[in-house]
Amino acid sequence: MAGNNQRGTGTGAATREKIRIEEPRQYKVVFHNDDFTTMEFVTHVLQVVFGKPTDEAVMLMMKVHREGQAIVGVYSYDMAMTKANQARAMARNEGFPLQITCEPE
Repeated sequence: MAGNNQRGTGTGAATREKIRIEEPRQYKVVFHNDDFTTMEFVTHVLQVVFGKPTDEAVMLMMKVHREGQAIVGVYSYDMAMTKANQARAMARNEGFPLQITCEPE
């Protein structure tokens, strides 16, 4: 019996599980219009917190002003919340009620 070292009685065919990797869910950061936060301040926040060039920051600010809201960026959950919280903190520090939401895409 020496040398008879078999392990199992399977067919020998390896089975592979398909692993499905999903991209993390993305979140939209949305600025909402109000009657108190100045256009200049909104443009400034878009440049400082969201890294928008001046022309894009002005375009987004005008969209918020004219349409009532605008998506200013799409990020992972953590990044969206961090940027939204930074922008809110800047607004509160200056006495502005800027409303910002984070919504799943």
